Amino acid sequence: MRLRVFLPMKILVDQDVTKVVAEAENGSFGILPKHVDFVAALTPGIFSFESGEGEEFMAIDEGVLVKCGTDVMVSTRKAVRSRNLGELKRTVEEVFGTLNESEKKTRSILAKLEADFTKGFLKMREQG
Repeated sequence: MRLRVFLPMKILVDQDVTKVVAEAENGSFGILPKHVDFVAALTPGIFSFESGEGEEFMAIDEGVLVKCGTDVMVSTRKAVRSRNLGELKRTVEEVFGTLNESEKKTRSILAKLEADFTKGFLKMREQG
């Protein structure tokens, strides 16, 4: 199977694998090469895959997995990968924590813009 993991700005994984394990709302599931085609909404958690090089792990945000023929495609906003779960935990705390702070700032700015837009709209309405 060919596994491709897409992030908004890059492709994190593009390699042949023999097994994939992911997590959806109703629990974890595994995919082997002859698995039936399907689509699943992924929940934040640990995603693992095996290749000739051994098992590897990814911590992912919510996303979508599509299994079609020999292709397994995953689209997610955030993901980090590692061969070691302990190292992955540290990386997740660093990367996802930083992203969360950035997201908080962005949301705050958007909320202020929305409030300013609403105030401006109400002023125009009062004048007209």
